Amino acid sequence: MKYDSIADLVKIAEEQGVNISDVVIKDQAMVREVTEAEAYAQMEKSLNVMRESVLEGIDKDKRSASGLTGSSAYKMRVVVDEGKNICGKVFGEAMVKALAVSETNACMGKIVAAPTAGSCGILPAAILTIMEDKGLDEEKAVKALFTASAVGMVIATKASIAGAEGGCQAECGSGSAMAASALVEMCGGTPKMAEHACAIALKNILGLVCDPVAGLVEIPCIKRNAMGVANAFVAAELALAGIESAIPADEVIWAMKKIGDSMSPALKETADGGLAATPTGKALCKKVFG
Repeated sequence: MKYDSIADLVKIAEEQGVNISDVVIKDQAMVREVTEAEAYAQMEKSLNVMRESVLEGIDKDKRSASGLTGSSAYKMRVVVDEGKNICGKVFGEAMVKALAVSETNACMGKIVAAPTAGSCGILPAAILTIMEDKGLDEEKAVKALFTASAVGMVIATKASIAGAEGGCQAECGSGSAMAASALVEMCGGTPKMAEHACAIALKNILGLVCDPVAGLVEIPCIKRNAMGVANAFVAAELALAGIESAIPADEVIWAMKKIGDSMSPALKETADGGLAATPTGKALCKKVFG
């Protein structure tokens, strides 16, 4: 497969009467000249790394090398455990995990780029949270990662997953779209519903700029991961309810590409604009680098 169209992925899955993940596993095994079991085993390792990065990130004493971030996941963990968060347990758990993985990344821990380091918390948070909440077996989670990866490959092929090229819409936006599609499949939705979830999630983050304070993947990146997983749940909920995106996913990806191309270089990972250019942003940069 070329991985240049979400609609094509959906069409193949529908014609075969299977999930998108089934199509992707079979294709990846053939392309890489391995068995489907071997392809599955490698993705299973990624899921385990995601789990480990969540656990590593929930630490009240851990700080990034810059000193700018740390302990957010722990604080959220405490609030959720005490039942004090306003969005309920599922949203709370997802935010804990998204923050944890992102903080593990900021502290130079091992993560799975999903699709990038800057957006690494969104997909793990979505998949692990829904797996735990609904008591789903691990196979559903691993297979959902194949669906998410296919969505990510289409976005990378037709637009970009790099903040330096497309802004944060290309990173957290892509991660959120990938997670939304994965959530739909895990919850029994159809391939078409997964396509709509991808479109809705990506639409919601169109135009998001990449403006890392001090040029580091910490502020505002970590909190945007929490936002990205929340957006993924919203998109999945809508799609599973039968609510469709008026604009097809492939056209949303096209729009994201055009928006990224027209975005000022100052808003594409250069730390020359946006939040990085605020007085506080500049002060934090000076604090880190002198």
